[in-house]
Amino acid sequence: MSAGDKLFGRLLNRHPPPSPVLPEPLRTHGFGLQLQLDAQGNVVHLTGPLRHLLAQQIPGAQAPHLLDFVLPHSSLSLEGAPADWQGQQLDLDFYSLNGTPLHLRGWVQPLADAWLLQLLDIGDLLLERRQARNREQCQLLAMQMAEQLRLCSLMRLPDVLAEQLQSLAQRFQIPCVALALLDEQEQGWQIHQHYAAFDAPQLWHNGQRLGTGLDSLSGSVPQHLSLREHPRLQATFGNADGFAVPYHDAQGVVAWLLCGFYPVQQRPPDISERDWLQVVAALAGPLLERLREHRHHLQLERLESLQALLGTGWWEVFSDSAEVQLAPSLASALNLVSARLPLSDWLDQVHPADREELRSRLQALQDESQALLLCVRLHRPDDALAPVWYRLQGQALGVGKNRRLVGFMLDISDIKNHEQQAEVAHARLDNLIARSPAVIYVQRYVEGALQPTFFSDSLLPLLGWTLADCSGAALVERVHPDDRNGYFERTRQLLREGSVSARYRLRDSRGDYHWLLDEARLLRDDLGLPVEAVGLWLDITEATLATEQVKQSEERYRILVEDSPAMICRYRPDLTLTFGNKPLASYLECPPEQLPGVNLGSWMSAEQRDAFTRRLNQLSPEFPVSTAEINLQLPGREHAWWVWSDRGVFDQQGRLLEIQAVGRDNTEVRRSQQQLTQSAKMATLGEMATGLAHEINQPLNVMRMAIVNVLKRLEKGDAQIDYLTDKLTRIDTQVQRAARVVDHMRVFGRRSEIEQHPFNPAQAIEGTLSLLAEGMRGKGVDLRVSEPGFEVQVRGHVDQLEQVLINLMVNARDALLGKRETDPAFKPWISLYVERDEQSVRLWVEDNGGGIDPRLLERIFEPFFTTKPVGVGTGLGLSVSYGIVENMGGRLSVRNSVEGARFCIELPIVQVD
Repeated sequence: MSAGDKLFGRLLNRHPPPSPVLPEPLRTHGFGLQLQLDAQGNVVHLTGPLRHLLAQQIPGAQAPHLLDFVLPHSSLSLEGAPADWQGQQLDLDFYSLNGTPLHLRGWVQPLADAWLLQLLDIGDLLLERRQARNREQCQLLAMQMAEQLRLCSLMRLPDVLAEQLQSLAQRFQIPCVALALLDEQEQGWQIHQHYAAFDAPQLWHNGQRLGTGLDSLSGSVPQHLSLREHPRLQATFGNADGFAVPYHDAQGVVAWLLCGFYPVQQRPPDISERDWLQVVAALAGPLLERLREHRHHLQLERLESLQALLGTGWWEVFSDSAEVQLAPSLASALNLVSARLPLSDWLDQVHPADREELRSRLQALQDESQALLLCVRLHRPDDALAPVWYRLQGQALGVGKNRRLVGFMLDISDIKNHEQQAEVAHARLDNLIARSPAVIYVQRYVEGALQPTFFSDSLLPLLGWTLADCSGAALVERVHPDDRNGYFERTRQLLREGSVSARYRLRDSRGDYHWLLDEARLLRDDLGLPVEAVGLWLDITEATLATEQVKQSEERYRILVEDSPAMICRYRPDLTLTFGNKPLASYLECPPEQLPGVNLGSWMSAEQRDAFTRRLNQLSPEFPVSTAEINLQLPGREHAWWVWSDRGVFDQQGRLLEIQAVGRDNTEVRRSQQQLTQSAKMATLGEMATGLAHEINQPLNVMRMAIVNVLKRLEKGDAQIDYLTDKLTRIDTQVQRAARVVDHMRVFGRRSEIEQHPFNPAQAIEGTLSLLAEGMRGKGVDLRVSEPGFEVQVRGHVDQLEQVLINLMVNARDALLGKRETDPAFKPWISLYVERDEQSVRLWVEDNGGGIDPRLLERIFEPFFTTKPVGVGTGLGLSVSYGIVENMGGRLSVRNSVEGARFCIELPIVQVD
């Protein structure tokens, strides 16, 4: 390390004090200032480049003391003699020729019999430190001003800004200070807020327009303003010098901090341009942010108010999530709880006669970007109310991922119902003229006739005309021949009564006719003479054609409801009918006009009625539809099954008001299913005949042997009473065993009951084992049955669940016996066990027969599908079993385990009070 580096390090306090050893004179060469002192501190000799800047020089006669060279406050560091200063760091301020103190730092070293004071210029270091301190103060000031402007209320924002300008002016002694903002409407600058000292002239006032003079300044750095350099700024600063600081954002320069009567020599020398930019950013940034936020809020309020007044609003469909976003005012008009809802719920607000067309138009808009223009009715539960009509327009914006489907809805109920008043039409046209399908016109009264002098811009897109195309007799020639008399009468009525409302057809530039609603009012002068007529044309072609379509829709609705083969009705939550069509009346054997007031539950059993009511209580506005099969006892019929679909109608609070239902007769299908189940049950009994014969023959053999033994004893005369009693008891036990088998066969072969009832699935397991257990064991099949350690209830028919278990176990037995024929050492087994959770119980039937071909697993439950040889299996067992489990609300499934097939019967648990 060089001596200069070590010396600079000592000045920065990075190394310990230098050694007191006196350096060579050559090594001191290049220091800013060296003073040779005697023992009393008098300056004997000066060297170094800084000696020419000192105000005091050494005279030839007598050496001055060191204190004569330094400012008075530095004398504290120079008390005593040079020997006392050794080893100390000395910071001294010297008098200079230019009047600015010369800041030096150094130390004293002995030199022979004298002392050498070596000093370096540290003015730059002190200046940087002072500038850093001022920069920190400016940053703190900027943060405080920004925080005050961000946290204050909008009402106090002008006062807080004025306070900050006053604080800034007093800190930097600025006579006049103002903040100018860019006026976006006038494309010029305007004084937003200003402050002037008590004794300073008024350069500006709040709201003063400055024009575009500030645009000539560079927007990158603060500018010192002089009228000689910027003559256009005389209107801004008058005849005074000034200082302007710009503020940039994404739009460019949007604000200026103006400092009046503030010449360049008056500005604080330690405040950099960066500090000024930071100060104006702290003032203008939060202010513009608050002002823009306020303007945006006012625009939203105006837009919401405008949409609410007009009964209109925007909508946007999100294709990826099948949702629609509505304007808050539109959602409120439609009585919707949320402004964002599923697309299907929005479509449910539309009348069924218009719903499918709207769905199709939306699909065309999404797939082909075909513009949407459609008039629809809202779905109103009360038919007595007048229909509410809306006009929908929409278009696709953007491409690819940025593609959006947007549009608006406009309430045109009064137009559709032919009852719109002229004042309402004028109000809507005044606000929606650019987007409305209406034309505003002015006709000048000239010599008893009305001549067109003005049409709004919507004339060209509507009819393809210009004002020149409607001058003179050209307008009359474009009126439909059948409507010309009415058009002339319209003009006479307007001149006579002062207002008119008429309908007629006009031909457009393509030759097509449009139905127009003409609303006009005559304006008169002070003498009552006609001056001009102001009116509008509203295209009601769609409304007029829609009137005819409504009549056709009503006829289609009558055909659909009244003449439909399906049963259609409405009823209250207590099942009292309010409407029913002819098919329903035919089933109930009463005229249609007598259906209102009849209770639908009177044809149901108590259990069926309770289940029906529970299902209705589960309807909600989110899930308004429910479908189920109901069982009724109709007049003149044993039983009937209907597939019944309900849709709930709710009020604004979500309470169920009414149910709309559609049903079809499913009796024949249900009876066919029962017959199929019974046939499969009898087929199962047929397949079990051999095993059941064994079940009966075995008790008969036991009884026969007991009787033979008794007869032999009687022949020998050796028949004791105890012996005879034991044999008779054994015979009675076997008789009861055979009777149980026969009784269970009779019960199993009987038809199932009509209605399902709760039962314990363990009963079906017990019945299955009573019919199959002995036969299985007799054929060498090991039955592994685990008794359930719990009791549950499921809903259905116990004999049908028993039929399912028998089918599964017989199929497993046949597969196991077939495998043993090819492998005599094979030991077959069938496992039957039960498990449950909170919602369901599962019955497992598993075997070790090797499983089912994976290619057949998907088809195994199909009707008439069997893997057995021709003539052996019917192919109905598993299909019927699948239907039985499904009818109980459960599920029958199969999969292969490690050793064989594994069937699962999963049934829902029911709670029985």
